[in-house]
Amino acid sequence: MKLRLHIFTLLFITFSVFGQTPKLEVKVSKTKLGLNQRLQVIFSINTQGADNFQPPKFENFKAFGPNQSVGSHSTYINGKVTQFFQMSYSYVVEPKQKGILTIEPASIVVKGKRIYSEPIKITVTDAIKIPKNPNDPNYIAQENAHLVTYISNRNPYVGEAVLVEYRIYLKNLGLSQLGDYDKPKYEGFWSQKIDDNSNWKRAKYKGEDYEYAVLEKAVLIPTKSGKLYIDEMTRDGIIDIPVKRRDLFGNIITVLGSRVRKTFSTPKQVVNVQALPVKNQPKNFTGAVGDFDYSVTLSKEELKANESSQIRVKVTGNGNLKSFKLPKVVTPSELEVYAPERKEKSAVTTSGLRGYLSETYTIVPQYKGKYKIPNTSFSYFNPKDKKYHTINSEELIVNVLEGKELPKEVVNPVIKQEVKSAGNAFRYIQTTSKFKPKNREFFFNSLWFYVLLILPLVVIPIVIFIDRKNRIRKGDVQGLKLRTANRLAKKYLSEAKKNLGKKQEFYESLERALHNYLKAKLAVETSDISREKITELLEKKNVNTKTISEFINLLKNCDFARYTPITDVEMKSEYEKTKTILTELDKQL
Repeated sequence: MKLRLHIFTLLFITFSVFGQTPKLEVKVSKTKLGLNQRLQVIFSINTQGADNFQPPKFENFKAFGPNQSVGSHSTYINGKVTQFFQMSYSYVVEPKQKGILTIEPASIVVKGKRIYSEPIKITVTDAIKIPKNPNDPNYIAQENAHLVTYISNRNPYVGEAVLVEYRIYLKNLGLSQLGDYDKPKYEGFWSQKIDDNSNWKRAKYKGEDYEYAVLEKAVLIPTKSGKLYIDEMTRDGIIDIPVKRRDLFGNIITVLGSRVRKTFSTPKQVVNVQALPVKNQPKNFTGAVGDFDYSVTLSKEELKANESSQIRVKVTGNGNLKSFKLPKVVTPSELEVYAPERKEKSAVTTSGLRGYLSETYTIVPQYKGKYKIPNTSFSYFNPKDKKYHTINSEELIVNVLEGKELPKEVVNPVIKQEVKSAGNAFRYIQTTSKFKPKNREFFFNSLWFYVLLILPLVVIPIVIFIDRKNRIRKGDVQGLKLRTANRLAKKYLSEAKKNLGKKQEFYESLERALHNYLKAKLAVETSDISREKITELLEKKNVNTKTISEFINLLKNCDFARYTPITDVEMKSEYEKTKTILTELDKQL
């Protein structure tokens, strides 16, 4: 009997719960408040199984939350059992402006159907002044907790570094929680954030002792002159208000009295950026601002033809390292120069970027001789003394000790002769003329008439025959590749063939031919040519391992053969072997 009663009661409760009409209600703690006050908004649903809750957008409000909670209870009155269920979502909101504002409806899905709450009207008035009550936690937090924007220089030059810190100052208070915030935007500045993991520091604020912590730190470099703005910051936090009490032994101790939620905010800041002086500005100035050193160095001053050396242009110091160009190096036309490799290494400090910026040029001389690389100059503006400075580099001399002689230009001299007077050079103008009739010959039935008539009959069959032959040759893909490879091999090996019998010149020209072939086929620079790099590039081109190995052995032979006795027959064999390998390599590429 008791079992039946329990089953009946359980079924009755279940039907009571699921028999309720689903409803999403909204409640607010107040409908009228000041601009500096907050209210609580609670959305609650009375039915189990609801999901996919969508809060309102809270336009014109700043919302914190939600805090979700679930509760249920039952009542038994006059033999009737009623089960109550409630799931709620709670928000704390703060108005952004005055006026009559609307909290839009929220929604939730129940049994596949979305239901909505009612909109709520909120009246927002002027900010309510907090009374000066030393015992009021809100007043204590307002007077002793501040968010401040620190700017190291409010009147910098374009390109001069500025340090910005967002600091929170507290006086005899604690901070237990800080909410998220929107990252400040620095329009008109190059910016770099600095991580600051330092602890609380002591400092004076408005003449009183405070502790402060840095919430955000960044180095800014203005890129244009005029008034630039640094964004405001707004953050929510929970302030711990301590109180002093006596313990059991009568000693005064400090304990946590209460906690207050406070919104910290700092206004938008203005930075007046000065334009760089136009007076005495060097012509080669490219925007460098700071304190720098400048140098141009040569890795090797003496070398052989077709060996490489590097010219390094380097600026070191503190300033806007990422915002200017380095001077260009001009070299003689007899030196082969490759595009510079740019490197930069810098660290962000509180005074800007500190490090270096460099460009390295690789040069390869072709002929024997001494070549002069003209000096260059670098100019920068130093904000400390408000002056432009120019640093000049020294001239560099590249001395090529071995190699071909530079061919001399042959100038055809203009031979001037005196004008000689002939006896009949100048004659009197004739006053009469004698004309003779010229015989007229018609084109029709002439020799040229028959030649031009027969010529197309002869030329057209020849053109058709040649065209067919060319099509057959082009259709032969393997033959075409072979012919192309042979032509390329002969092209690159022509100089080596001329030097057969001269060991030193032959292997130098042979190695140069191999390098030039790689530059043409793989688009690789001379400075990047190494055996490991060649192997890697050829493997990426799906060249078989045997051909790669033979090509690498050729390069090794060119190095070893210069210092070992070699006969003309061996050189001839090396030449034919190189020609065969280049032909095979070109077919695979």
